Amino acid sequence: MAHSGKVTALTPAQLDELRQLSTCVVSSAIESFGIRLNNSGFADSTVRCQFRDLPPVIGYAATARIRSQNPPMGGDAYFYYDRPDWWRNILTIPPPRVAVIEDVDDPPGLGAFVGVVHAQILRALGCVAVVTNGTVRDISDIQPAGFQLFASNVAVSHAYAHLFDFGGSVRVGGLNIAPGELVHGDLHGVHTVPLEVADEVPAVAREILKRRKRLIELCRSPDFSLETLQKLMKEEEKERLSV
Repeated sequence: MAHSGKVTALTPAQLDELRQLSTCVVSSAIESFGIRLNNSGFADSTVRCQFRDLPPVIGYAATARIRSQNPPMGGDAYFYYDRPDWWRNILTIPPPRVAVIEDVDDPPGLGAFVGVVHAQILRALGCVAVVTNGTVRDISDIQPAGFQLFASNVAVSHAYAHLFDFGGSVRVGGLNIAPGELVHGDLHGVHTVPLEVADEVPAVAREILKRRKRLIELCRSPDFSLETLQKLMKEEEKERLSV
């Protein structure tokens, strides 16, 4: 599918359209533009949705990097919460925001940087979710606020979790994310939506859903046969290529 290539800021209505769609159908829609390889643009299954009943989230990435295995060099371990420099940086990203936090320890996730306090601070700063290759904690206290968490696992302690860098590119679950990139997530996981096609994705996604619906209805129909399935799939492919 051809696209304009022009990057435009999304309106609240356009963001809401994407928020109503699953990551699966949005991913399929992005593939139709041919702007990235089909095996890229999404975090792998080591970054998992913690609250599967919550609806999809979308926001612009506010990035940071942390460690938790060892105390911070030359600083108080309890510099854990008080980071107004990071908070100010988060506010330079347009809302809604997603905090994307890379744990650089090997292996990552000994201590959880985000618990109930950090989740509430981030929520107050306009973040709708956290995405991390590390761990999170206090999840039963966080879930009622509707704040989503994507993480490798949960942890008991914050150990020596501390932020040492922010505002640069990060890598979580094999996915590289730069500040300001559009992040979309749901129970299936997390991916980025390229800004150059983001405003066109919902219309393509709706067409994909229509084609899926026709195939599913045929499979459930008493008229189903291999011949009718093959015929419909050829029609669907012809329609897809004509868009």
